[in-house]
Amino acid sequence: MSNTSISLKGRALRLLSGREYSRLELERKLARFEEVPGTLDKALDELQAKNFIDEQRVVDSVVHRRSAKLGVARIQQELQGKGLDPQAVAEAVSDLRATELARAREVWRKKFGEPAADAKARASQMRFLASRGFGGDVIRRVVAEAPDEMFED
Repeated sequence: MSNTSISLKGRALRLLSGREYSRLELERKLARFEEVPGTLDKALDELQAKNFIDEQRVVDSVVHRRSAKLGVARIQQELQGKGLDPQAVAEAVSDLRATELARAREVWRKKFGEPAADAKARASQMRFLASRGFGGDVIRRVVAEAPDEMFED
């Protein structure tokens, strides 16, 4: 085994010790260190065979880290950007849709905590939730329901 392969594998392991990475992410990060064509693929193949690279763990990690702050659209975009299996992404997104309204309410509550005073403030709240990747229907429900929720206490 050449020093380049060990170096690439070592670099990959150092990255993986911090968080989960998809194979595509590792390829992007390590491509500039590959001196001999094919050594990066070989190193990543070995790591994948030993289960150091696992797409499902990447999906679970992203969902776990990001779902409290982001909506389905943003998480889906992030997962797709990692080059993950479309089926795994679709399953994760499907699971997230079931909790999107509750997650959006919590993000809204933490950021704003009180109903919008006027249309301008309401639009600002809606833009904020949209920038976090929540869907239009969910955003409208959260912002429209906000006054009712505030006065229930």
